[in-house]
Amino acid sequence: MKPANLVIIMSDEHDPRWMGCSGNKMMITPNLDRLAARGLRFTDAYTTCPICVPARAAFAVGKYLYQIGYWDNADPYDGKIPSWHHRLRDQGHQVVSVGKLHFRSTDDDYGFTESIVPMNVFERTGDLYGLLRGADMPARADGKKLAGLAGPGESEYTWYDREIASRAQIWLREQAPKHKNKPWVLFVSFVAPHFPLTAPPHWYYKYPFDKIPMPKLYRDKNVHPYVRDQDDNTGYDKYFADEAAVKRARAGYFGLISSLDENIGNLLNTLKDCGLESNTRILYTSDHGDNMGARGLWGKQVLYEEAAKVPMILAGPDVPAGVRREPVSHVDVYPTVMQCMGANAPEASGVSLLSKIPERSVLSEYHASSSRAGEYMIRNGKWKYVYFVHYPDRPELFDLEKDPEELHDLARDPKHEKTRKECHAKLLAMLNPEEVDRKAKRRQAELVAAHGGREAVIRRGSFAYSPPPGFKAEFDQ
Repeated sequence: MKPANLVIIMSDEHDPRWMGCSGNKMMITPNLDRLAARGLRFTDAYTTCPICVPARAAFAVGKYLYQIGYWDNADPYDGKIPSWHHRLRDQGHQVVSVGKLHFRSTDDDYGFTESIVPMNVFERTGDLYGLLRGADMPARADGKKLAGLAGPGESEYTWYDREIASRAQIWLREQAPKHKNKPWVLFVSFVAPHFPLTAPPHWYYKYPFDKIPMPKLYRDKNVHPYVRDQDDNTGYDKYFADEAAVKRARAGYFGLISSLDENIGNLLNTLKDCGLESNTRILYTSDHGDNMGARGLWGKQVLYEEAAKVPMILAGPDVPAGVRREPVSHVDVYPTVMQCMGANAPEASGVSLLSKIPERSVLSEYHASSSRAGEYMIRNGKWKYVYFVHYPDRPELFDLEKDPEELHDLARDPKHEKTRKECHAKLLAMLNPEEVDRKAKRRQAELVAAHGGREAVIRRGSFAYSPPPGFKAEFDQ
């Protein structure tokens, strides 16, 4: 493959099933659809963790959480483990970021030659409240904002996304022409469709309530106890008074996806206008998905498909058009980026998306806010297996070919006992779930102590989402 420029576009909380190119006829995503039509779309791509900060750390260094130790939203990437940004910059490439990073601080060297309007964790610490896990974890106080802010309008996030798109277009027009000797990477990272679910009116009203389905298994009493624990702690769903409130939030989410698509379209048009389309590859993904009311859950933080799956589209010179259904992961992006630039990535845990994908287990794990203990998922072929440290006798097993919505847990079906045991053995071949859980909790206890202890963290309070540059976090106590 001939080296070429690369634009990586990352969104936040985009469940890939909410795109036209995924077969969803309701969604208005013409720019992502066109990108997928001329490129390679992976139907079964997974985040390493369904929460922002750990997912983005793993994306940067090409490894799973259990290998790197950035466990939660209060333990952000600090540049100490080399990233693909470091590697390419050290080889003389321009590696520029625009927008959300969710790393620790601009004072750290996290490998970019330049970071434009970066958004990192609040006050270098992030969500300390989420460190309080286990049997006595305090309930979060910020849940009411998700329902309360849903609807038509503008937020600091919609403003920030337009600023990100503008700055990226300016860089492509004014700076890209200065770097013709070596291919460059532009990492453009948006915040949509992350809540607040406040969508620009010209998109919000494209999704009338009579067209919006209610979430699957909404307020189903037979959900896994881990789901009940999450719901009890986050408190999101209790603020949705009726079906109209649920659909208002979902319309906001869909409107934000179309707004994101609009911003992406402006980037793609700029590449074409500047004559860069023929020598620039584009990779689109998201840090994780979003439950959007499924099982009564909002946000992410679980390993069901709506939260753990991510879009993955790669297009440009030497990229074959088509659809691939092998399970892939964010750990595969690092070697893909390096291959696109003509370099190697021996330290990454994944394989290039442009190579033959080997038969393997793809992992996602969660050790953060509102969870009593670690949760692990492996995807191997058509099988998806989920293991809960707090509920070791209640794993879940799904046949995603027959049951893509995960409505039928087969883990306790005697007919599938052999498959369940085989999947658990594959998980154990990668890691020791209980030991990794202990390791994460030790680190979290250290961070709590470093910030004055449990009561000090509780007094500080929780906040619903990280503020973009120029805004303050609004704490709830």
